[in-house]
Amino acid sequence: MQADDKRHLHPQRENLDAMHARESWKIFRMMAEFVEGFEQLASIRPSVSIFGSARMAPDHPYYALAEQISRALSDAGFSVVTGGGPGLMEAANKGAYAGKSPSIGLNIQLPHEQAANHYQDISLKFRHFFTRKVMFVKYASAYVVLPGGFGTLDELGEILTLIQTGKIMPIPILLVGSGFWQGLVDWLKVRLVAEHMIDAQDLELFKVVNEAHEVVNAILEYYGARGFEPSAQERETLLEL
Repeated sequence: MQADDKRHLHPQRENLDAMHARESWKIFRMMAEFVEGFEQLASIRPSVSIFGSARMAPDHPYYALAEQISRALSDAGFSVVTGGGPGLMEAANKGAYAGKSPSIGLNIQLPHEQAANHYQDISLKFRHFFTRKVMFVKYASAYVVLPGGFGTLDELGEILTLIQTGKIMPIPILLVGSGFWQGLVDWLKVRLVAEHMIDAQDLELFKVVNEAHEVVNAILEYYGARGFEPSAQERETLLEL
């Protein structure tokens, strides 16, 4: 290679070094998100993570239902954790904010749709989806999944995978709204189970409910015999999350 050719490569090398330095600094931002999340959320147990569409207006029946569910959970002693945004996240934070237990928002920076709602006792901000996902899972005693889009389905798939693979202890997963979820449940049976992609008992990882009292009762019944504190083995599993 001629000297002139080598000199031509110097700007490219400088750009590459700058990119590597920027990527390295991202590690510290990620660490900061984890540290702040752990410090803020370590004392919120028992808590319930609630998911649902950001696009539901306050006059939608799903909005009222989300608010009822979270108020009932809050008054029953559960902190309520949402994505902190509008729609059903806002409804859930609003219900919890009016209740006895903390209302928590794990807000994500997005180009559109996501703006923090005003009903958060604890409000955290995340740049990275994966650090935020850890916070949803790590302190949750249950998942309540209302109707929603890709983000809601993503969170549902995440928790089902973690429990199915033994990465976290089983917790109640409640899909709210049989009219919305039944098509997915039927597809899981006729496709994934029938084609041996999941086991039939994997369908027992979640339960479909319709009313606020069903959500609260299902969670309380699940923990009635064992209590909310994880066992020593479960704590070790959560440390690896």
